[in-house]
Amino acid sequence: MPVPHTKDELLRALTETSGALTRALQRVPVERAREASLPGHRTGTRMSPADLVAYLIGWNELVVSWHDDRARGIEPQLPAPGFTWNQLGSPAQKFYRDHADVPWPLLQRLDAAHGRIVALVRGLDNGELYGAPWYRTYTAGRMIQLNTSSPYTNARRRLRTWLRADGL
Repeated sequence: MPVPHTKDELLRALTETSGALTRALQRVPVERAREASLPGHRTGTRMSPADLVAYLIGWNELVVSWHDDRARGIEPQLPAPGFTWNQLGSPAQKFYRDHADVPWPLLQRLDAAHGRIVALVRGLDNGELYGAPWYRTYTAGRMIQLNTSSPYTNARRRLRTWLRADGL
């Protein structure tokens, strides 16, 4: 999918990638949802399909928090307080822990987080999304896309590979 450059393109990317991911997640057998058999977000680690969903939920919630902070006049600490962009395995581990006790499927949580992202995008205009840098050289729209629809696509690829390898 091409990189979105307008609000409509971003909303389309969010909808299409989320839908494809949800269809893949629905194929995960309940008894395997917490099996750490996927390559993890940190080199040399393993994660479960549930961890993968927790990771996506965590990033969706971070994106919304960045915009909430800005709306309150607070400059957000990106990616999150205590974390840096070159150590993204650490927030991944935190997201896994945050959702470790949430029963599978985590789809309802992911849908809710995704819904907040869609509402955020709908509440902004093209100028707010793509008219000026929002973080360093990145526009708000690009930051949203990099932390939501792009990871949805990556997660779907990981899941499809995992499902195929096990004949699911």
